[in-house]
Amino acid sequence: MITTPPPDWRETTVRRVLRLLDRPARSGLGVITAYRDGTVTLRSNRREDGYTFSDSENGYQEIRPGDLVFHALDGFAGAVGVSDSHGNGSPVYHVCEPVVGDDPAYLARLLRHLGTSGFLATQAPNVRERSVDFRNWSTFARIPLVLPPADEQRAIAYYLDRETARIDTLIEEQQRLIEMLRERRQAIIDVAFSALGEPCVQLRRYVRFLTSGSRGWADYYADAGERFVRIGNLPRASLDLRGDVQFVDLPANVTEGSRTMLEAGDLLFSITAYLGSVAVVGGDWVGAYVSQHVALCRLESEHVDSRFIGWFMLTTTGQDQLKEGAAGGAKMQLALDDIRGLRVPVAPINEQRNIAASLDEQTAKIDTLIEETERFIELSKERRSALITAAVTGQIDVREGA
Repeated sequence: MITTPPPDWRETTVRRVLRLLDRPARSGLGVITAYRDGTVTLRSNRREDGYTFSDSENGYQEIRPGDLVFHALDGFAGAVGVSDSHGNGSPVYHVCEPVVGDDPAYLARLLRHLGTSGFLATQAPNVRERSVDFRNWSTFARIPLVLPPADEQRAIAYYLDRETARIDTLIEEQQRLIEMLRERRQAIIDVAFSALGEPCVQLRRYVRFLTSGSRGWADYYADAGERFVRIGNLPRASLDLRGDVQFVDLPANVTEGSRTMLEAGDLLFSITAYLGSVAVVGGDWVGAYVSQHVALCRLESEHVDSRFIGWFMLTTTGQDQLKEGAAGGAKMQLALDDIRGLRVPVAPINEQRNIAASLDEQTAKIDTLIEETERFIELSKERRSALITAAVTGQIDVREGA
């Protein structure tokens, strides 16, 4: 909401602006969903989003193109927009049309802004974590609004459609660039090992020590102490441990920690989730302990370089092996013997170190480009949000640029 609206803007409420429609569902129509990005469309248009279909459509209602649809439980997160389709919608939706003159596209933009900015959460009587309940129409209808004249509403809606489309196109281009960079990164890793031929030696030949963490370490969580490596600390596409640091403080009578204390160069595997994640211990993580979901593999360093093996496990071939090993049982997880049985390539130790060092350098450059592109995308999203806020609250006069 704005505290000092332009003089020609009027203060009103949803009740005075929108009329609730009540159309029974019609047979033969598809199911319409209001998404958090403001799209209201047939669910069949976006099956990839993972929505499930209801076995019953009791209480469903007809939705026509041009109807303003507000999700009573998810509108606070942006699930409100103008339908582009003809279908049936859940009874959890408020399906509306303007009472007179007001522009539905602008009203949808405004309500999305009020939701994502947190204002709607202040207007709901039943606030739950990650949800705000507006199923009662009278509660929704009392929401205060500040609206420009109808012609300005249409100008704002047109302006935002045009400008956000430009930003969205730019974001999509940057996202495609990230995908290309990730594909190039994977190709570099794969090519680095291609000259060595097929992996022909089982890792067990080089394993000096292999174990996993014990259960019950949460009892020792503390604000200070030794680091504790959880499965989320293992990266998905590189070898360096990262993420939030959890500390443990072991009582004097607990001796279990000595078995799972990490040394520099230890190779770590995720064994119960995020299968395919690996890491090599270094820096501040030396002396840490591992959880039950992480396998600690200590190799014979005189024969094999742990970063060489780690990078190989991030090749397409290495990832396939990890997933094949995990698929053998009822649960997707790796046993320690699966790790021993991993097939790895053979090369002189100096060549191994050179390959690992080269991959460290090349992937670091690509990772920097990816991070810069991701920051650009975040700034673009912030720019998009700020633009919408400024337009629907009268901070800019869009008619000059319309």
